[in-house]
Amino acid sequence: MSFASINPASGELVERFEPMDDAAVAARLEAAARAATAWAAETLAARCALLTRVATLLREHKTPLAALITVEMGKLIGEAEAEVEKCALACQHYAEQARAYLADELIPSDAGRSLIACTPLGPVLAVMPWNFPFWQVFRCAAPALAAGNPVLLKHASNVPGCALAIEDLFRDAGAPEGVFSALMIEAGRVDAVIAHPAVRAVSLTGSDVAGRKVAAAAGAHLKKTVLELGGSDAFVVLGDADLDLAAEMAVQARFMNAGQSCIAAKRFIVVASVEAAFMQRFRAGIEALRPGDPADPQTTLAPMARADLRDELHAQVQASVEAGAVLVMGGKALDRPGFFYAPTLLDHVGPGMPAYTDELFGPVAAVIRAADEKEALGIANDSRFGLGGSVWTEDATRGERFARQMACGCAFVNGMVKSDPRLPFGGIGDSGYGRELSRLGIREFVNEQTLWVR
Repeated sequence: MSFASINPASGELVERFEPMDDAAVAARLEAAARAATAWAAETLAARCALLTRVATLLREHKTPLAALITVEMGKLIGEAEAEVEKCALACQHYAEQARAYLADELIPSDAGRSLIACTPLGPVLAVMPWNFPFWQVFRCAAPALAAGNPVLLKHASNVPGCALAIEDLFRDAGAPEGVFSALMIEAGRVDAVIAHPAVRAVSLTGSDVAGRKVAAAAGAHLKKTVLELGGSDAFVVLGDADLDLAAEMAVQARFMNAGQSCIAAKRFIVVASVEAAFMQRFRAGIEALRPGDPADPQTTLAPMARADLRDELHAQVQASVEAGAVLVMGGKALDRPGFFYAPTLLDHVGPGMPAYTDELFGPVAAVIRAADEKEALGIANDSRFGLGGSVWTEDATRGERFARQMACGCAFVNGMVKSDPRLPFGGIGDSGYGRELSRLGIREFVNEQTLWVR
């Protein structure tokens, strides 16, 4: 079955791509295995120089690369350009910091000299999603490559053009054969790739369902995994919050990328003393969103990436309303070409509703009312997910105290949850395990080897 690149704004076919046959996949796996020894032996300076050249190419070709992202998965063009720039920043960050992150760690013991040394594991299989088709790849690839590991990319089936464009960037930057390769394969063939002796570790960003499957396959072969899975981030508004700021950021945190982000704010938990004032501001901000052509800089709400994702989201909204949620606005597909869903606001969301318990991956905001701060924290932590969360209050000390109690990997005070190359990123619970980015991210795919010398 071929991979179809379909423009989400129009529903029209852009291009078809044929999957690789078994022989082609085997050839790329063998090339990665051959490259592993040489890439690990390459100097750190040379590996970092590759990342610097890739960063330069990303910036030089930002306009066409962003246009490709917009055509394949529907992202607003301004957001797509920012995504490409963020990839360049990640490459630049690891080019500058890899030496410090991977430096030997001397530890006093009964030896004459004892330390922890970081050595590469070998080829890393990156199973990546469509919603940030460049950033998710570079978030994994930049630290893995700097650490000396070749990368094999299995990208989402609806962004094949992005997968090939990223492969071209590394080739054009002078990456040796096998150091970075795209595998154009269906999801059903991933298990066989994981089982291949060339693959030494797996990084997946995707749903919790996909994470369980990949973790099971990797576990059967005792291969290291890092999983960044779904999220249902809490956005907690306390009684002393700056409501204008909170409402403005709530719109951005929920509707950026048409709400198709693991770390998008999804559950808006508002204490009773400010619920009316916050809802008034929040609704006004949502009403100001303008769906349209994502290539038009004036558009402020993009389409969803695929028709089936829109239909699944609509079913979750309907089920929540049937269970007692109040539909304030939206709640329907837009009557226009493409995969647009109306910006939607649900109020009085409660336990047992999909909007409360599940991840709504699209432009739908769920408001949950809390009596006070204590109840708000309980609701925030009443989730099987644990990726990110934020709290909004004028008192930074109060906010940090609250954030420390949030059951998630990334907690923000008066800020929208985001990933940053300088800070570790990842979740707990059904949001996965392991960390990406920062020093922790680069050390996920190394052998932290103990050395003891008499």
